[in-house]
Amino acid sequence: MQIGPYKLANNLILAPMAGVTDRPFRQLCKQMGAGMAVSEMVTSNSLLYGSKKTQRRANHEGETEPKSVQIAGADPEMMAEAARHNADNGAQILDINMGCPAKKVCNVMAGSALMQDEKLVENILSSVVKAVDIPVTLKIRTGWDKQHKNALAIAKIAEDAGIQSLSIHGRTRACQYTGDAEYDTIAEVKQKICIPVVANGDITTPEKAKFVLEYAGVDAVMIGRAAQGKPWIFREIQYYLENGEHLPEPTPQEVRDILIGHLNNLYAFYGEFTGVRIARKHISWYSKGHPRGAAFRQAVNRVDNVEQQIEMVNEFFNKLNPREELAA
Repeated sequence: MQIGPYKLANNLILAPMAGVTDRPFRQLCKQMGAGMAVSEMVTSNSLLYGSKKTQRRANHEGETEPKSVQIAGADPEMMAEAARHNADNGAQILDINMGCPAKKVCNVMAGSALMQDEKLVENILSSVVKAVDIPVTLKIRTGWDKQHKNALAIAKIAEDAGIQSLSIHGRTRACQYTGDAEYDTIAEVKQKICIPVVANGDITTPEKAKFVLEYAGVDAVMIGRAAQGKPWIFREIQYYLENGEHLPEPTPQEVRDILIGHLNNLYAFYGEFTGVRIARKHISWYSKGHPRGAAFRQAVNRVDNVEQQIEMVNEFFNKLNPREELAA
């Protein structure tokens, strides 16, 4: 799959997720087989450019190319300025968020709320594309609610505006993350426009990835929540697509080593105080499904220093028997 001058290593993309797809996680997923990883959402409010949180979100130092930054906002001029700012600071691809269903985003008419106003969508997309000389991509949902599915109309506006790739989550904004994602709308969009289309939503296994690629005829799939605590899902999908067979599940010791490497990158990126706290959710995800996981999570969430956190992670995974059946 090609986005502007960038030919992706494969057609598997890590979805942008607020509070998750920071630089350490993006790097890890790329090492584990993701062809591209999109940053967590960066505000278009210039007053926040200097904040530590915004700077961290746009930090791509040492990251494998292409470096894709997602921006969000509802004002065309502010979005254009945000595009220029991020392009000047190392972004190689800009992704516009019109897919986030969170209330705090939609309440300010950003994210998927924008899909209610097609004229504003057109103004934002045109403003951003004209503001920079790097590729601009767009992420949307199938519509605002099931009675107002306008993904195709938005897709045509995007193509006309010069958007170079379109990602679609197979739910409406009203659906949030409930129910099953549907791919018929995505398939229809793919048939009607010429730019690359990426399918997102409920892609949790190699079989599901293969099904969605074939059923919707899309150019790539985007994986979000299924990569939490399982960044190796990308190499599993890639192997299955190429060989029709499954890679063996990583052993508890392999999972431990991947997690320890992830934790060390979090500590280096955030510092000990914040790093330990950010690490808790990742440790929780990695340990889910393993015997005695609930008790471990309860205990490890109480420690507040690097040494204890690493020690407890080592102890938990070292005690796991590779032949033990996964438990809740």
